[in-house]
Amino acid sequence: MATWNDAVPTWGRDAAGVLRLPSGRLVRGRGMRHPIPPGPAPDFALYLRGRRPPGTAWPSTWVRWPDFWLPLDPAAAAEAFREAWHRAAAERVEIACNGGRGRTGTALACLAILDGLPPADAIPFVRTHYSPHAVETPWQRRFVTGFPRN
Repeated sequence: MATWNDAVPTWGRDAAGVLRLPSGRLVRGRGMRHPIPPGPAPDFALYLRGRRPPGTAWPSTWVRWPDFWLPLDPAAAAEAFREAWHRAAAERVEIACNGGRGRTGTALACLAILDGLPPADAIPFVRTHYSPHAVETPWQRRFVTGFPRN
């Protein structure tokens, strides 16, 4: 029996770093200091770094976000998260920072909220289904729990 994912050019469910959101959308998180995982390239990427990331062959958005801190422009970050969430319905979306845990986990938790999870459940969800080390700092946790759904 076919599902909506069968027709969508998305990540494999068991691919490295892939988080399955409650709606079924698949988003890959990764650390940029590690090699790109095998398989298809992203259709779109969201890079969370203090410095501009290197160029890529695919479209991407850079959110200026120093390591262990919060995005320098929270409104721009929220808009980038919304774009990534919308694109994940039909595209391979990657979210990455240097290590793939703190900033990436924070962004993935915000995507889980956009996907319908209550803010209080987003961090445990990402820690269970992506990385137990996701969302590293107290201010990242506060950012997630205060993230608006709309």
